[in-house]
Amino acid sequence: MRIHDTLLPAVLLAAAASAAPTRQESAIIMHGVQAGSQTITVGDARTTRAAYSFNDRGRGDSIRASWTVDAAGVPTKYSASGNDYMKAPVTESFSRSGAVATWRNRVEHGARSLPGQAFYVPVTAPPEFLGVLARALLRAPDRRLPLLPAGEARIEASGSVTLQPPGTPAAHLTQYRITGLETRPTPVWLDDHGDVAVTASSWFSVLPAAYAGSLGLLLDAQEATDSAWALQVARGQTHVPAGDVLIQHARLFDPRDLSVAPHTSVLVRGDRIVRVGPDASLAAGNATEIVDAGGRFLMPGLWDNHQHFDDGTTGALDLANGVTSSRDMANDTDGFLRRVERFDADTELGPRVFRAGIIDGPGPLAGPTKMIADSAATAIQHVDWYADHGYGQVKIYSSIAPELVPVIADAAHARGLRVSGHVPAFMTARQFVEAGADEIQHLNFIVLNFLFDTVKDTRGMSRFTAVASHARDLDLDGAEVRDLIALLVHHHTVLDPTMNVFESLFCGDPAAVTPGLESVAPRFPPQTRRALLSGALAVPVGQQSAYRESFPAMRRLLKSLHDAGVTIIPGTDALAGYMLHHELEIYVQAGIPPAEVLRMATLTSARVTGVDHDRGVITAGRQADMILVDGDPTVDIGDIRRVSWVMKGGKTYDPGRIERAFGIVARQ
Repeated sequence: MRIHDTLLPAVLLAAAASAAPTRQESAIIMHGVQAGSQTITVGDARTTRAAYSFNDRGRGDSIRASWTVDAAGVPTKYSASGNDYMKAPVTESFSRSGAVATWRNRVEHGARSLPGQAFYVPVTAPPEFLGVLARALLRAPDRRLPLLPAGEARIEASGSVTLQPPGTPAAHLTQYRITGLETRPTPVWLDDHGDVAVTASSWFSVLPAAYAGSLGLLLDAQEATDSAWALQVARGQTHVPAGDVLIQHARLFDPRDLSVAPHTSVLVRGDRIVRVGPDASLAAGNATEIVDAGGRFLMPGLWDNHQHFDDGTTGALDLANGVTSSRDMANDTDGFLRRVERFDADTELGPRVFRAGIIDGPGPLAGPTKMIADSAATAIQHVDWYADHGYGQVKIYSSIAPELVPVIADAAHARGLRVSGHVPAFMTARQFVEAGADEIQHLNFIVLNFLFDTVKDTRGMSRFTAVASHARDLDLDGAEVRDLIALLVHHHTVLDPTMNVFESLFCGDPAAVTPGLESVAPRFPPQTRRALLSGALAVPVGQQSAYRESFPAMRRLLKSLHDAGVTIIPGTDALAGYMLHHELEIYVQAGIPPAEVLRMATLTSARVTGVDHDRGVITAGRQADMILVDGDPTVDIGDIRRVSWVMKGGKTYDPGRIERAFGIVARQ
């Protein structure tokens, strides 16, 4: 049975007036494993309480909230307390009396006189609140509502499914998509009475436990809707040249020798570069499309070596910022592969993706993956699965038993895969490398090598808090540090430091915009800006100076590693595209010359992933992946933010147009 969309608001009103369930339990599922729960208690038709928490490797929200809605389903009161994902304290309140609305949270406080309805969006809310918004939108005129503190949301239906949980009646759910909260539509599912709200994604889903076995059906339906939306966007943003493309009058950066050659032209045919030379040496053919660089800086497309492609926005934001190649460092084993296929087929905007598959051990702090190994046989089975499905790397995670590291390393190397990861708990970075790791993710694990006497279990928050407390105490000239660096050089160990992550965590102000995004955040849609906060750790009493000095100490460590010859490749593990630019700025702040940083983000990354025969330099025979930059990032690395033209595989993209398609104000 399907209720026609025009009748649903009336059904919701009737449901609100009738006796609603007094208690509703939902499970929080992360990669097939229950990681928490949400309990909703309805005191009457308009007052609700929620208890919500989950554990993601020692992190995770824990929120208790209550709210009251009016006859239109719009909140008139909201209060919440608890902690956010990084365990910083949360308190939040909102109330409306007559036409005056007031709110306060750690980010903002305000008051406003409203001429009509407006829906307050909390900063940190239980997932159920998305259902509250969906219900209110379905009752609202034209299915749209102003948002507080800013913005507007609207909703539309997009298909339905019927679930048949074992031992329970069939459940009919309709997929709705809300625009105005993120840079892409936000999906939410409601049952025919509007009582049950379900959110689903490959990483994080909230649904009644009885529906858990049907999660795949919901995800498939969402993916079909998202794919159709992504295809429409891709068609509008991708320019396919009719013939050859000739880029003229460029200043060409060559990462092989760090030179910049003025007055240079590049001829592209199909998806390949066919000739590079002085402007006067390359003439336009009859079918050639001319791109006048006008003296702009032409360089190979950028790499982000640490991403997780989990929605339809990440790939597009990469292209808008000149990232034409990327490495996914852990994902689901189904939808992710289909997304990469869409990137490659140009039916979804995104870069070329090098795949690294995660393997973790069992336990309460295990990573969000189904690839869990508690024996050598299981570990080898996972390695073989990744090798058989086109992955190039295995990422070992924090809960793997140390004795399984050499087993995984040997199995991966036998299949031609690289080996990297977090340094597992109860293991040092030295031991990890000696056991066969080719690479280490995140610079904090280098620091933790020197804290092993006091911090052995690094699966939880201690892998951040211990570094924040003690990074400044590292003696970079001491024998212990010099010996580890020498070991890394000897083993040709690669480091993916994700420096921006630690700058954000250690900045001391969870209400501040993430460092590096201060000029970017104002260009995002109003509600999205709130997601661009630093998420900093709560600073313990007496630790203010240690936390403040920890990140400068990590920059000094990065410079020492670089100077000694350790291979460094930039990755973000954060907001796509924009944060890579800041990651490169951090390397320069550490004292690494800008041209060398650009080489890390292009040729070095291609070499590490084994594709330097195709990418990483603009020369004849390579894939046509390149970008134009207004300015000279070899002089001022900040100019890397000014990407004005992107080519991937011979197809071209306008960064400003992509931004506008996602509700982002284009850079002036």
